[in-house]
Amino acid sequence: MIDLHCHILPGVDDGALDIRDSAGLARQAAGDGIEAICATPHIRHDHDVRIEEIAERVEAVNRRLRGEGIPVTVLSGGEVAETAVEALGEEELERVALGAGRWILLEPAPGPLSESLERRVDHLAERGHRALVAHPERHLSEDMYERIARLVGLGALVQATADFFLREEMAAGMLGLAGAGLVHVLSSDAHSSHGGRPAKLSAAFERLATVEPAASHLEWIRETAPRAIVEGRDVERPY
Repeated sequence: MIDLHCHILPGVDDGALDIRDSAGLARQAAGDGIEAICATPHIRHDHDVRIEEIAERVEAVNRRLRGEGIPVTVLSGGEVAETAVEALGEEELERVALGAGRWILLEPAPGPLSESLERRVDHLAERGHRALVAHPERHLSEDMYERIARLVGLGALVQATADFFLREEMAAGMLGLAGAGLVHVLSSDAHSSHGGRPAKLSAAFERLATVEPAASHLEWIRETAPRAIVEGRDVERPY
């Protein structure tokens, strides 16, 4: 499995506290069968993440993991706020793309989803990039399904947070999104090995297997789509 959304880089945003915490997240991931993690520090105005340093910081974590024998590879990426994406230059966009290239993990602005997010998805497409919309479950509104469907129609895919499928107060809503065909990949959005959401996906996939159309396309959600995303390839939705 590949985790496309994890704050594993130490000391750059609200994620891992230090390199030991990064290694702890990687151990969690390895124990769950995750082989690769996209480091996705927040690219937004309230975090001083220096995009030009991401690749070097990723390699520093990989050196630590190799030294400790943890069988996980960390890939470059970023969680780009919709309010920040238009200000990024082309080289910056390439540096925060997930893995090898074209897919941008796009974080909606707080509050209900709006037309501004659709404009940012279009903006990325005009620049040759595809959007993976992060944690839509945070943006509840009466027209949420309709707005997510419009984003998908514009070429975006939707990333749901794995841990929320396991929380009693949120599971029904998450399965409802999946049942509407509006979940395309699962990611951990883990921030620390000391608490909060763990760097684990497998239990959420077990829950996802109980609802169609996800159940019939679980291999696509778990393997095919994430691998294509980190390799910078186009993804054709099967549902």
